[in-house]
Order: sequence, then C-alpha cells, then structure tokens
Amino acid sequence: MADNVSEYRVLARKYRPSVFSDLIGQDALVRTLKNAIDSGRVAQAYMLTGIRGIGKTTSARIIARALNCIGPDGKGGMTTEPCGVCEHCRAIAEDRHIDVIEMNAASTRGIDNIREIIETTKYNPTSARYKIYIIDEVHMLTNEAFNALLKTLEEPPEKVKFIFATTEIRKVPTTILSRCQRFDLKRVEPELLTSHFKNILEKEHLKAEDEALQLIAKVADGSVRDGLSLLDQAIAHGGGNVTADFVRSMIGLADKSKVISLLKTVMEGKITEALNLFNEQYLNGADPIIVLQDMLDLTHWITRVKLAPALADDPTMAANEREACVEISKKIPMSVLTRTWQMILKGISEATIAPSSKNAVEMLLVRLGYASELPTPADLVKEIQAGNVGQLPTGAGALPFAQRPKV
Repeated sequence: MADNVSEYRVLARKYRPSVFSDLIGQDALVRTLKNAIDSGRVAQAYMLTGIRGIGKTTSARIIARALNCIGPDGKGGMTTEPCGVCEHCRAIAEDRHIDVIEMNAASTRGIDNIREIIETTKYNPTSARYKIYIIDEVHMLTNEAFNALLKTLEEPPEKVKFIFATTEIRKVPTTILSRCQRFDLKRVEPELLTSHFKNILEKEHLKAEDEALQLIAKVADGSVRDGLSLLDQAIAHGGGNVTADFVRSMIGLADKSKVISLLKTVMEGKITEALNLFNEQYLNGADPIIVLQDMLDLTHWITRVKLAPALADDPTMAANEREACVEISKKIPMSVLTRTWQMILKGISEATIAPSSKNAVEMLLVRLGYASELPTPADLVKEIQAGNVGQLPTGAGALPFAQRPKV
C-alpha cells in the first residue's frame, strides 16, 4: 500500500545551508568569498579546514554553485547569491553535476586516483562555467598522490578550480598549502548554536526548554551537524517536547547544580557525603567520566573567577549556580585549585582506562577529600619556621595547625 507520508529528512540535511547567508558563525569566510566573486578574483584552489560538522563540504558546494550559477533566466554570471533554480544550481545540490566532481580521500587516496583527476583537467567543462573538484579529507592522500597533484595546482587549466576540505590541516604538506587560499572555519559559539536551534524548532512547530538547547549546544562543541543530530534524537525520544532533564538523561550529563554541590562537598573533606552525592547522580544515569569533566570545567571556571571576578557574569550559568561558584572561589586558595585541576585531569585518564569508571571516580573523590585537608607548601614552611612541627595532617579530619600539640 502506498505511503502518503513524505519521507522524513534529518534536521542536519533538511536545514543544510544552500547559500552564503545560511552559513552561521563563518563571517570571515563568507565576507572574503563574496569580495572575491564580486571582484572576479577567484583563487585557483581553496583549502577549508575545521572540526567535523562545521560546514566544510557544505561551503565547498556553495562555492561551486556560486561559480557556476547562470541565474533563473540562464544569462547570469558568477554570483554571491546562487539562484538555486538554474540547471547548475539544482544539479550541484542533488550531487549529479557532471562538472562538479566530489571524492573522499579516505577511500580514494592513491596516486592512480589523482592521476585520473589530472587527466580529466585537460578537458573543458561539459556544460558549466568551471570544472570543480571537491576533495574531502584531503589529508588522507598518500605522499605520492600529493606530489602528483603539485604541478596541476601550480598551473591549473583556466576552467578548473580545486576545493579541499580537511580536519587535519597539519597533515597536509606545506607545498600543497602554499598553493591554496586557506580558510579556517571556526567553532560555532554556543549562544549562536542555541539561537540556530530555536529558529529550526520554530519552523518545525516544536518546543524545547532553553536549558535543553544550551546543553545540546555545549555538548556539540561548536559542530552544527553534531548539534542537529543530538537535537533530532532529543525530539524523537521526547515526543516533540525537548526538556533539559531528558537531554541530560539522553547524553548522560549530570545536573550542573549537583556537580557544584559535589565539588563543594569534596573540597570540604566530607568524603562520605561526596560519595553519596556521586552515587545518586550515577543512579540517575550520569556518566562517571562526564561528571569528572564537569568538575574539571567548574574548577577552571572558579579559577578564572578568582583571578578576575568580572568573569563571573557568565550567561551560560544560572544565577544560583554562579553565586555558589563565586562563594567557592572565595574559600579555596589558588594553590588548592591548581592541585585539584591536576588531580581531576589525571583522574579522567584513569577512569577512561579503568575496568570500572565508577570505581575510579570514587577513588578520585576519596583522594580529593583527603588532599583538601593537606597544607600547601607555603603554609607548611610557615609552620616549620614558627616551630609548629608537631604531627602533620594525615588527611580528612586532621587537626588544623593551630590545634596541634607542639613538640
């Protein structure tokens, strides 16, 4: 029986940018390319680099459309606003244009593959203005393939353009980079990502809590595609209503307020209470390693606030959370914060390789609790100079120096 329901398209594909104005967070790239096209100073080769899901391949396709667009009437030239309706725009968008060749160097990386490309560059475009080669993950090419490409990049045919994309720019030989105009695509700021998600949900007639979108934007780490994939998952599992609690459960995140309480408790040397708090988060679905990562982030934030109190005005944190962290920063000396950072950082590595990450985190909390009662080297020197060289602290619950018997 025929299905009248249209096939569902994931958000990352449905809202994939098709023109420069749709790209978010890449103003430098858009501005430079627009100026180049408007002035007719189009480079022979472009190198697009950045993290996964940031828009490298999408940008390459927009450039291909901009260079080959002929307008709705078929008489237009290169444009910064591809029409999207001409035969070239539609063919490129549908990945079927004979003069726009895409290849992934992860699977076709040998010298023979590059020789085939070089051979075809000798012929003029079949129908388009330019013959464009888009090579994704270009860093995966072999050394021989790179060497074979050099001469063509240095003196490419007039009607040929190359667009390379890579996540590992350091693996691309300098000889290749020197022949390309390079663009470093930036991570999209969480605030901009959150706003982008809101706009998409409005178009989809769906609802989501602001905190839920902020959590997704944070986990996406600047990647638009990763963020949209997580949002798609949250919508599907949440029945169209995306809540912060569900996102935390889905991703395995711990409630930030609970992480703050955990850090505060363990820094006060209340080990039993800290273990209970952590176990509660674990039973609620929090990933032990992510709990540690959140504690590490908080330690970094508190350290920055201690150095520059003005940084406490962080819009990504709730007011009560900011106040709690500011209070912690006033009570913990800088030496303890730096020691805590190092211990948590090492603890993350241990928890990653440990047979049980939960047990590894608990052991770290115990170490942090006992270490919180240890004097700093500076305090120890002062006590020795003052003649207070009695029993040294043995961990949580040890007597402060003022109450220790002198020898």
